[in-house]
Formats: sequence, C-alpha cells, structure tokens
Amino acid sequence: MASDIPSIAPAGIALDGGAKKTLLRKIPHGLFICGVAEGEAVNGFTASWVTQGSFEPPLVVMAVRADSTSNGMIERSGLFSLNVLAADQKDLAAVFFKPQQGVGGRFEAAPFQLGPLGLPILEDALGAVECQVVGQVAHGDHTVFVGEVRSAVLHRDGAALELGPTGWQYGG
Repeated sequence: MASDIPSIAPAGIALDGGAKKTLLRKIPHGLFICGVAEGEAVNGFTASWVTQGSFEPPLVVMAVRADSTSNGMIERSGLFSLNVLAADQKDLAAVFFKPQQGVGGRFEAAPFQLGPLGLPILEDALGAVECQVVGQVAHGDHTVFVGEVRSAVLHRDGAALELGPTGWQYGG
C-alpha cells in the first residue's frame, strides 16, 4: 500500500512549486476522448494522461480525476474506450474538455456508435480501442486505470492530436 512506503526525501527539503509545475508540463501528452457507458448512459471526457503500458497483453494506462462522474462509471463497469483524435480535431477535444451538467451531452456534438464492448466509438476519430480494467491505483486527485485492449477500430490513419500544439496546459 502506498501509505506504507517510507519517504526517501530528506527532512527539510522544500519542493519548488514553480519549477515542478513548469517541468511536469513539459511531459508530452496526446489528447484522447475517453468514452464510458453504464446501462443506457454514455459519457466522455478529454484525457491527456494516457500511455501504452505493455505489448503482451496490450495495456493502456490512463489517469482520471477521482471526483469525476466518468471515474465512478469506469470503476463500476470496469470498461472504457479511448478515441484517438486527428491532429486537426482540437475543437472536438474542447467539447469534451469543458465541464458539463449531467451525463452524455457531449456526444450530441460528435456522432458515435457503440463498439463491441458497448462503449462509445467516435465516427470522426482516427479510431478507438475498448479496454477492460485489469488494475487501478487510487492515490492523490486522480485514479490510474490499467486497461487491457479488447477491441480496436481503425477508421483512418493520420497524425494524432497532441496537447502541446493546442496551447492548452493540463499538468504541473
């Protein structure tokens, strides 16, 4: 358990908050639309803390705000999709980035179909993977989910949207 791990930082060392923020924002991130479903309800959000974690089995790792509606939906369903956006889809990422009331409204701006696992797959994205949660760590203000890729849909190939060129910042 993380709380049982002793601190290795010497006592009296202060974290330089400005340096931390600047440096952590330098970590490159893609921008994805994470889709979730629970019963008839679908929801989605822009995810940027995502990486591949393993070739075999194919795993992706994603951090999700702990207090979000989608976090709870992922915990209860054990499933999520990751839609890979094209480099010119910043406006679509913005729709899913903005806070909203309720569940599902963002998908009114983006045509989608449900994939084999019943998760939202955006028709205009480069493609998507559907994942089954095989591990998670709840620590800090995000939950880190490890998902095994169970299905993949490729609509077209192209350059993927990345956070840096958008001028947005999420991190630090």
